[in-house]
Amino acid sequence: MGVPIIEFERVVRTYGKGHAEVQALAGVDLQVRKGEFVAVMGPSGSGKSTAMNILGCLDVPTSGAYRFRGVDVGGLTRQQRALLRRYYLGFIFQGFNLLNRTSALENVELPLVYRGMPASERHRRAREALAAVGLTGWESHTPAELSGGEMQRVAIARAIVAEPLVLFADEPTGNLDTARSVEIMELLVGFNRKRGITVLMVTHERDMAAYASRTIRFRDGHVESDERNGRVH
Repeated sequence: MGVPIIEFERVVRTYGKGHAEVQALAGVDLQVRKGEFVAVMGPSGSGKSTAMNILGCLDVPTSGAYRFRGVDVGGLTRQQRALLRRYYLGFIFQGFNLLNRTSALENVELPLVYRGMPASERHRRAREALAAVGLTGWESHTPAELSGGEMQRVAIARAIVAEPLVLFADEPTGNLDTARSVEIMELLVGFNRKRGITVLMVTHERDMAAYASRTIRFRDGHVESDERNGRVH
């Protein structure tokens, strides 16, 4: 089946020293293959957020190895990790994280600005990304003129505009009602199936996790369970 796109090998992450030391991850082994849709669950303090920060190249293990497409991320410099995030990863957040005084189109273009892409190409790709989330005609609207569901659609467009290999979604439906949550999950499933984007999604909601093909549960710094799901759609 080839090399996993993401692999943890005995990953440990500790914070603090001496009596104040906390072990957030206690030797986690984990593999995710290209094209999987994985829900990540667990109570507060379980280690799931620490794991996601390492996976998203925002943190590094204290010991053990995190490999992305076979490359040991722990051996990369801070700048190299930033480039990995910029070119291979997309991020969606519970709070949308949009720039308030900036149009939907400009928000979506942001990852392409960081890549130094010419304006005409940025505009074209951002319009295509907005169309892919059902927001054609909303390009000039600012976040204040959008509903929560529409803001999350803009955030998804921003995450996929750079064509990432892996999409990290942190409670993407946490601020939305049930109907909007279903719409957002169907979008994520669509990008996973049609574009082959690997998705890792943190959620507290079992009905949202059911959209994934696999659910990993963390507890006390360990993987408590790792199960295949029967998808609801």
